[in-house]
Amino acid sequence: MKTLLLVDDELRMLRLLKIYLEPHGYKCVTTTSGSEAISIIEKEKIDLVLLDLMMPDMNGWDTAKELRSFSDVPIIMLTARDTSSDVVEGLRIGADDYVTKPFEEKVLLARIEAVLRRVTGSNVITVDNLTWDDQKYEITYLGNKISLTRKEFDFVGLLLKNKGTVFTRERLLERIWGYTAETEDRTVDSHVRNIRDKFKRADYPINNHLLTVWGMGYKWE
Repeated sequence: MKTLLLVDDELRMLRLLKIYLEPHGYKCVTTTSGSEAISIIEKEKIDLVLLDLMMPDMNGWDTAKELRSFSDVPIIMLTARDTSSDVVEGLRIGADDYVTKPFEEKVLLARIEAVLRRVTGSNVITVDNLTWDDQKYEITYLGNKISLTRKEFDFVGLLLKNKGTVFTRERLLERIWGYTAETEDRTVDSHVRNIRDKFKRADYPINNHLLTVWGMGYKWE
């Protein structure tokens, strides 16, 4: 069952969305706040976000921009505004689709299914002869398998999906291990050392890609 996060400051709209979506096999998590949506994404496994544009505390654009700083979760913007500049801005920030209110139930469902199909079909990442395959749980370089633990594999995948984004140790602990920020940073650092050693043994130039950002954390270039 796919889990959808519904973000809208109107409780009536949240109830309506749940009525539309739950009979089609979706689990719906709801919030009226953009900032709370960010907190939920950091802690829970969410497959897709339906995000309202006009919210008082943190609008949809700012929420989407913050989400894209650490997550590649699919985002569909829901809004009564349908000007081309609004659509372009939402897509530029990183939204995957844009649905205008009021909408037909079947149209919304079709958009959700289309986005989820695209995401489900993109579980393989290939960069510079390095292939990360989530379906096979396998990473290879020039066709040769690099054996990683599950945490190491997820760590590399998170950075590959968000190239250029700096992840603090605290955020990595939350995303990969599910630990609170009080957990010691050495957990992350020791895994990074192991990953680098394994990639070096496979002759992959890991030091050119998995970079330490001093005082902050790690990123993939």
